Amino acid sequence: MTAMVSNMISLANKLIIFSIFCGVLLSVSLCRAEEYTLNDLYLTALQNSENIKIAGEDLHIAESEHDQTISVLYPTLSAFGYHTRYTESKGRGNLILQPEFTNEWGLKAEKTVHLSGRELTAFKMARDGIKEEIQNVRAVKETHFMKVAEAYYEVLKSGKAVELAQVNLKRLVKHRDRAALMLKVGETTRTVLLRAEAELAGSRAELIKAENALRISRTILARVTGIEMDFSLREAENSGMIDNVSDLGRLVEGCPADVMECLKELAMQQRNEIKSSLIGNRIAGDRVKYAKGAYWPELSVEAVYQRQKNDPVSSFGLEERTYAAFRVDYPFWEGGLKKAAVGEARARHRRARLLHEDLKNSIKIEVENAYLELITISGVVEQLAVAVQYSEGNYNDVSRQFSNGLADSVDVIDANTLLLRSERELASARYDYELAHIAIKKSVGSLLGSIQRMPGEINDGDEYE
Repeated sequence: MTAMVSNMISLANKLIIFSIFCGVLLSVSLCRAEEYTLNDLYLTALQNSENIKIAGEDLHIAESEHDQTISVLYPTLSAFGYHTRYTESKGRGNLILQPEFTNEWGLKAEKTVHLSGRELTAFKMARDGIKEEIQNVRAVKETHFMKVAEAYYEVLKSGKAVELAQVNLKRLVKHRDRAALMLKVGETTRTVLLRAEAELAGSRAELIKAENALRISRTILARVTGIEMDFSLREAENSGMIDNVSDLGRLVEGCPADVMECLKELAMQQRNEIKSSLIGNRIAGDRVKYAKGAYWPELSVEAVYQRQKNDPVSSFGLEERTYAAFRVDYPFWEGGLKKAAVGEARARHRRARLLHEDLKNSIKIEVENAYLELITISGVVEQLAVAVQYSEGNYNDVSRQFSNGLADSVDVIDANTLLLRSERELASARYDYELAHIAIKKSVGSLLGSIQRMPGEINDGDEYE
């Protein structure tokens, strides 16, 4: 039995040495890797994110549509030419009634407008469409940056979980070694050693899970930001805990008193989604006006310069013409098409108003949730820090008692489990607290402005006023 125990201890020590060796290699590799702060990851994601690029292309599409509506305001200039060949030339005496062939060519300027001004309405809608897409681009950026922050802190939490799992493994190795020594001198039973070995094997399994979770979180962060897998992270400085509700005002400028309502009001003013929705609502109203414009007649103006050549030449024919023409069209019945178009536009306008109200309510809930989450986590972190302190003291005392034969193995395992759980919860809560800071800024629409070295932002579209 003693030989079996010695072999088990030898195998376990070899596994620990191998794990430490792999950890050293990983540390060396990370030292050579490029280091990123959260702000660096924001800027890198800004350049690499497909979602942000897609939003940028949507903005380019809106600008192209705006250019198209401008082109409609100008007349169309065109050149034309005809060649007509007849079966034979016909005439009476010297009078040519039908030449053998005729060549015509010339220039034409034409323009058709609706007397309701639909072209100007379409131009205004396209101009507002650019403003809407500008706000959409900013909203996509903030949403993606929030994903970057979540992935960043998930990597940090996973890395901390690996560290705690390694520390836990070392604690259980010491406990197993003490149990083996006590069994050797006859101070305990074999079941104590077997329990210690079982707990040690379980801790190794937890370490493997933690390392795998770290790999997955690193892969997700690399995907979200577009960086290479060989990277390391530098943690930001802790922003400090919120001791009371009024202190939250320092996170968001201009909220000294009623924080909750102030944050909601700021969100209504600053959130890009709200700005985009307001513009979309205005565009929907203009669509109703555009649809009603179909009831008005169309005015067409045409100016033509034309030259003609006949063979044989007629003495009565005109070789050059210049004229202008005006035409008014009024389709007074189209099977109810205009009425249906107006009804659709009005329904879309009502839908846009309802979506805007729903968005406002959803954002208010998001702000309240982020606010309460930050306050809650602040208190949780404080209590978990106390729990870790007591758990460490409890584990140390129980370990000494076990060595002196005053406590059994179950007490040590329970104390170790309590300590490990407290450490994990505290580490996770601290990172969640930092993420909650960012969530507050995102909920009120100030996240983009808080990012350092952010490239010059596209403006609000003032040039399209």
